[in-house]
Amino acid sequence: MGFTLGIRREDKNKWERRVPIIPSHVRELKEKHGIETIIQPSPIRIFKDEEFESAGAILDEDLSSSSIVFAVKEIPIKFLQTGKKYVFFSHTIKGQSYNMPMLRKMMELGCTLIDYEKITDKNGCRLVFFGKFAGLAGMIDTLWAYGQRMKWIGINTPFSEIKQTIHYNDLNQTREHLKKIGEKIKRDGLPESLTPFIVGFAGYGNVSSGAQEILDILPVKEIRPTQLEAIHENFSSKVVYKVIFKEEDIVEPVSSEEEFNLQEYYDQPHLYRSIFQNYIRRLSILMNCIYWDKQYPRLVTKEFLEENLTGHLKLQVIGDISVDINGAIEFTEKSTTPDNPIFVYNPIRDDVIEGYKGNGIVVMAVDNLPCELPKESSQAFSDSLLPFIPSIIKADYSVSFELLELPPEIKNAMILHQGKLTPNYQYINRFL
Repeated sequence: MGFTLGIRREDKNKWERRVPIIPSHVRELKEKHGIETIIQPSPIRIFKDEEFESAGAILDEDLSSSSIVFAVKEIPIKFLQTGKKYVFFSHTIKGQSYNMPMLRKMMELGCTLIDYEKITDKNGCRLVFFGKFAGLAGMIDTLWAYGQRMKWIGINTPFSEIKQTIHYNDLNQTREHLKKIGEKIKRDGLPESLTPFIVGFAGYGNVSSGAQEILDILPVKEIRPTQLEAIHENFSSKVVYKVIFKEEDIVEPVSSEEEFNLQEYYDQPHLYRSIFQNYIRRLSILMNCIYWDKQYPRLVTKEFLEENLTGHLKLQVIGDISVDINGAIEFTEKSTTPDNPIFVYNPIRDDVIEGYKGNGIVVMAVDNLPCELPKESSQAFSDSLLPFIPSIIKADYSVSFELLELPPEIKNAMILHQGKLTPNYQYINRFL
């Protein structure tokens, strides 16, 4: 064979039905670029084996004859092959301890690794991503969780009619259902005890825009963080209020003489402290859509929750789409799965119980939300990846990294070349 790509089946769990390259793009790669595709069979993939075969792909367990293997999630160590080139979400760029053994093995085997997460434009904006679909599914699941929680408390809301993402046929069906719920809110309003009903979004990137797209199906009015106090004096029960928090809303300089500077905050977060507690009490739902690392302040701490839960804390549900364990939401103690997406954190006992019942706050923390919308998310992902595939496949990887000819977006996303960390990723050595 000439140029051949391999597509590995996803088998991380029963919910992972996505694919990085869809059948119509397999056909296009063959007809326009002469690139063959070998794909492993899968009984659960959202696109059937027959659809790939009809598009010209070869169905085979053995991907060894392919030039490069594409996948969505990490590839288990036992499947890695000597000198092979791989493209997938490696979850290694923060030095994640659970994936360091995989990265070490890839280095031992002389593998090349390109990570979708680092395929960005010159401004650092991601070009190949599932993030929007994490937001879409995460918002649906969080509204479902709020409806169930309120029902358990004894308050009936239109949100109790919302289903989990996995129980809708597709995104269109979800949208149609939410439109009807929105009409009900516009006509009858929400229970007085819950109003003003305010959904806060921490972050404004792809994930946040996906979550907002779902909320915006309802009768939404956007307000600024500075309006949160005033809106409690004059509000409508027939509206869902939306507020978006940017970095300058979440933190302030430690020195009162300094002004907020975004680049300085990114580079020297120790010069800033959180002021997010000023807003938490006003929110009904918080959607966490931010990138977080341990040098940054948290959004909600265990201490804050313990101090405020005994009073009337309006906040009932947090949709933690980012799912950093004990991260921005300190009490995100674990990730959850689509069939069991939520838990209640009790700050007094510092423990969690499954589901939406019990004293505390409900957390939605599904860590692979896009797999709840497998068809739509695979389509969009493949659309964004397709322009890069021919150059990834046809590059000569036998040359040194300096001489390797690839689009800059792809070359900057290469974590390993011939088993060695590339210049941008030398820092990972300290985690190995």
